[in-house]
Amino acid sequence: MPAELHLSPSDSTGQAPYRPSVASSLVTAQWCARRGWPVHPLAPGLKKPAANCRECRDSAHAPVNCPCPRAGRWCHSFHAATLDQGRIQQWWGQHPEYGIGVSCGPAGLVVIDIDAHACEPPARDRILPGIPISNEVDLTGLANGFHTLAVLAALRGQPSPADDTATLRVRTPSGGLHVWYRSTDKRQWLSSAGSSRGRALAWQVDIRAQGSYIVAPGTTTHHGTYTPVDDILEPAALPLWLSQELDRTGHLPAPTVPAPRPVPPRAQQAVLAAGGGRGRTERLLAGLLAPVEACGQVTEGAGFSDVLNRAAYTLGGLVAAGRLPQQEAEQTLKDTAAAARPGQEQRIDQIIRSGLAAGMNKPLHATGRHS
Repeated sequence: MPAELHLSPSDSTGQAPYRPSVASSLVTAQWCARRGWPVHPLAPGLKKPAANCRECRDSAHAPVNCPCPRAGRWCHSFHAATLDQGRIQQWWGQHPEYGIGVSCGPAGLVVIDIDAHACEPPARDRILPGIPISNEVDLTGLANGFHTLAVLAALRGQPSPADDTATLRVRTPSGGLHVWYRSTDKRQWLSSAGSSRGRALAWQVDIRAQGSYIVAPGTTTHHGTYTPVDDILEPAALPLWLSQELDRTGHLPAPTVPAPRPVPPRAQQAVLAAGGGRGRTERLLAGLLAPVEACGQVTEGAGFSDVLNRAAYTLGGLVAAGRLPQQEAEQTLKDTAAAARPGQEQRIDQIIRSGLAAGMNKPLHATGRHS
């Protein structure tokens, strides 16, 4: 049977405790929505979304153009998730057999989905993406996401999120674990599958965030109930070290590269005063790259994209004026940026290419920029 929420009168404020027992999915959906977690129906006994309505099955269209939400129908998985208590009453009141999915992005949730599937580990370069594991390291016994996440945490000198008693943790019917966190800033963390070759945190460790959903605690499927581990039933803030790892492993959208801004007059004067000669060139590069290097002293809030873009724009002007080889400029920028923001090579390359190309359209001669 579905898990029940034993509610006290104070639950009308949204602060009542959740107790896994037996009761309706409607109460669970209402409880989630009061916490600001948009919900949508899951197919009876399954962890996948309830099927689209007939109109959408017969006429394919993008979720943004779907008429179903306006008509009070669910559709398109988490795109139809809602906080509207009237709609929730309608959906689960009429279909108590449906489970509950929570749309992670709009809820501001980042859920670490730890799997415990019995299968052979992948190649060493896919166990902890971006972190090489030499052949001398004995991986005997490494069998699931609990192990790989523990290894990552140990490398960073942190306890594993699986053991984080300060946040909501939900045991899954398959023996895995969902560790719920809330994002404390406006960054939209992206989802990933831990076994993929692209964006990933660790083998058998998925990230449920923007663009995905998580099964709500208390939901029952054919395989069992998603059950909270203890009495901590609210997500804690995403730990800083985990946000750094997610940033490193590509769980942020590619930045929109800002349009190059003019180099401040004082900086232009310093560039022009540097003149020619190898020694002067080295001093010039050091001065231009110093702000990029400084970004490495802080994990966020340094305006890294803009700082790197300005440096690339200026070096592009020097290249176009014949005052600096393009290959040297590009490689120096890449090395400096990678040291400041390791693991973000794709983002760095994008910013450097854009900035250099724009700067090379306006050569920076000793007499100033020429169009």
